[in-house]
Amino acid sequence: MIEELEAGAEAGADALGPAALLASIKASRSIENTEAARQLDLAARWADLHPPESIHTAASFAVAGCEHEEPIAGPGTPLVAEFCVTELGAVLGITSVSAKKLIGHALELRHRLPRLWSQVHAGRVPVWRARAVAEVTIHSTPALTREAAAFVDAQVAAVAAKIGPAQLDRLVAETIKRYDLATADPAADPVDGYLHLDPRHVTIHDQDVHFAGTVRLEAEVDLADGLDLHQALAHRAATLKALGSQESLDARRAKALGDLARTQTALDLFQHGHTNSSDEGQDLPVAREVVLHAHVDATLSGDTTIFGPTGRLEEGQRLLLLEQLRSWCGDSHTKVTVKPVIDLNQPKAAPGYAIPDRIREHVALRDRVCVFPWCARPARGCDIDHVTEHDHDADAEGRPQPGPTHTDNLAALCRFHHRLKTHTAWRYRMTAPGIFEWASPHGHRYRRDRDGTTALDPPEAGPDPPRIPSPRR
Repeated sequence: MIEELEAGAEAGADALGPAALLASIKASRSIENTEAARQLDLAARWADLHPPESIHTAASFAVAGCEHEEPIAGPGTPLVAEFCVTELGAVLGITSVSAKKLIGHALELRHRLPRLWSQVHAGRVPVWRARAVAEVTIHSTPALTREAAAFVDAQVAAVAAKIGPAQLDRLVAETIKRYDLATADPAADPVDGYLHLDPRHVTIHDQDVHFAGTVRLEAEVDLADGLDLHQALAHRAATLKALGSQESLDARRAKALGDLARTQTALDLFQHGHTNSSDEGQDLPVAREVVLHAHVDATLSGDTTIFGPTGRLEEGQRLLLLEQLRSWCGDSHTKVTVKPVIDLNQPKAAPGYAIPDRIREHVALRDRVCVFPWCARPARGCDIDHVTEHDHDADAEGRPQPGPTHTDNLAALCRFHHRLKTHTAWRYRMTAPGIFEWASPHGHRYRRDRDGTTALDPPEAGPDPPRIPSPRR
């Protein structure tokens, strides 16, 4: 039936003329904006259902790791129960961090930017623009008071549909000055002692790795530093060309930027191109100290190891080409460590509660990331959790251990989701090595495996489940 409807829709679209097709696209965008605004309102209502009072019960005391109240928007917005973001994120198919940001933007707009909130729901401003404003007012340094945020709201309301990042930054800077939110420092600004908003930053988008093994970098630096950097890159690019590099100017400038961090690559190229002595350069320190975990399939052919053309890079969970790995390892006296292959099909166990490094490594390689639905935090930075809780008294009392330290009972969970599993009604089980099924407090179910997260049959609408009170000391 669904395929027939889709085929019918496609046939209808094919029958439309240019004007009708443009009108249909415009109507579709209008529906999209309306639903995005509705989703923003529902996110704020979800926060309303989870105030701090929903966490604590009478005569209970906070225990380390338990849920706490958290401000996720600017001053003057209501606090929310920390763990409420997870179920919203799960049903939307986004991470807990993204769900937290969605709720924070909704509360910021509703409580501190009401004019913009009204324009969003009137269809005059798209949600993504309003959220961009909310993101800036939430994270302004110094923090905007409620009065200062109201001033930004009043100024933005008239131009919200077309304001850009630069204009918004200038407006926030003016607001900080108008409301005297920054500490005056005559030395920093001899005119009026105002500390302006500092836009300097260097951002490396290491989670967005290109197929060619490159990442995007953006920066905002002082003018003098920028000119110095430009001169240094031009000089190093020219040096690389003089030393025999056949790469383009852009590629040489990009490599020169890496040289500034390593300080060694240009010298290596000179030595390799102008001397045959194997002893020269042996005393030079290792220039590159970045740690990467690369996994490449290999087969044995007699005494020869044959590597496959592709592999996997743990950092960023990206495809890795063998040629890229060879170029990195052959550059700048890079130190290479080869570890023995771990058979993930061979389960491992240890007595007691502590998790040995060999088992921790096994779990990290198997799970790759935190196994909570949609979470993508690398497993190497996660806690290793006993899926079925370890009973510390079982051995002493002569009872079978329900939660052994065994790879079939261990999973990688980031600290936030580890706390969530321990202190809330979220539950999960391992159905096969590396495959997990989760159940949320409201009955939603998810399967998490090496390919990602799959939402299982949704629950029937029914009464809300009781909240688990905070444990007592």
